[in-house]
Amino acid sequence: MNRPRRMLLLTFLESFATICVERGVYFFARDKLGFTRADNLWLALAFGVAYAAGALCSHRISLRLKEKRLLVGALCLQFAGHVFLVGFSGVPVVLFAFSTLLGLVNGMKWPVVESYVSAGQDVSDTAKAVGRFNVAWAASVPLALAAAGPLIDHWPAGLFLAPAVLNLCALWLARPLRLSPVHLPQDHPARPTPEKLRRWKSLLTASRWMMLASYSALWVLAALMPRVFDDLKCGVSAGAALSGLLDAMRLLAFLVLGATAVWHGRPGMIVAAMIVLPGAFFLILFGGSLPTVLAGEVLFGFAAGVIYYGALYYAMVVANASVDAGGTHEGLIGAGFALGPAAGLAGVALAGALGNETAGMLLGIGPLFAVAAVAAAVALCKIHPPTAGEKP
Repeated sequence: MNRPRRMLLLTFLESFATICVERGVYFFARDKLGFTRADNLWLALAFGVAYAAGALCSHRISLRLKEKRLLVGALCLQFAGHVFLVGFSGVPVVLFAFSTLLGLVNGMKWPVVESYVSAGQDVSDTAKAVGRFNVAWAASVPLALAAAGPLIDHWPAGLFLAPAVLNLCALWLARPLRLSPVHLPQDHPARPTPEKLRRWKSLLTASRWMMLASYSALWVLAALMPRVFDDLKCGVSAGAALSGLLDAMRLLAFLVLGATAVWHGRPGMIVAAMIVLPGAFFLILFGGSLPTVLAGEVLFGFAAGVIYYGALYYAMVVANASVDAGGTHEGLIGAGFALGPAAGLAGVALAGALGNETAGMLLGIGPLFAVAAVAAAVALCKIHPPTAGEKP
């Protein structure tokens, strides 16, 4: 098996393992441990802070250990954490502590995987590599959520044992990797022109602001969707599976963007996502009926997928597929994982004070969307049109 295929299979397996604990744990905590909305938001907040910390230190650790050693170490730590949770996940403080640890390790792992996937390729090939990577991890998410519900219902330990087995498979796949991926020289002719890099840095900034908003909102949804589907009289298995519609739409966005280069260097998709994301978020939380909630998932998932693809693609091109680029990308995801639940907790508190859940959540989450949209708009306004004869 060649390196690209090996990395894509590793990505799929590790994404499946990650989602079982990263998203399935909120259904587990509500169903088996009686966690409230606030409890799940605190659990999500701790995971997010740890994830951001792991991602932001990933580059420095990889410089000391080399990328392969960091990847192998992260996989071993995940395996140990998952095995421990097989026996002790029923103890709330243990679940909280090890979920936080797994957030830290996942934050360190994914920038390394992204670097191995994208390194050493020109602009066009980077777009294809990022597209294949996105499809590989996104395809596993709805499958993992569909599996998580029955596991929680019928074999709760399996929610943690299955990821442990997948960690072992990923360790086997990582064996032949080089100590470090090979990158293009900065002056390589396949690198973008300085003018194009300046434009794409502005697009990268705008994409990252909106990705921060989308992941903040996504992590509020991850913590509160068990309550949403419970209120709609959906069981744990059905609720977990239906929550995967959002991720299926994100996968569809990756497939669409991967099939064309027409969006490269153009701001239109970022602007569209700025408009769609807030409305879709509130449709999911407060739609009040299953069709409305599912419609919100469709809109939110596609818009979030568009933003994620753009942010990772521009990051890998601008920063030459470095672990640092992936670390910043994943660090922003982790920041969203933390900011979202923090804003959600504020929304829950405000809802109690105001006596209105919708108004409370609007005041808690609304400023996040507003700040991200304004910052993204400022970055987009700095883009200069391409010179005559130059592609965007």
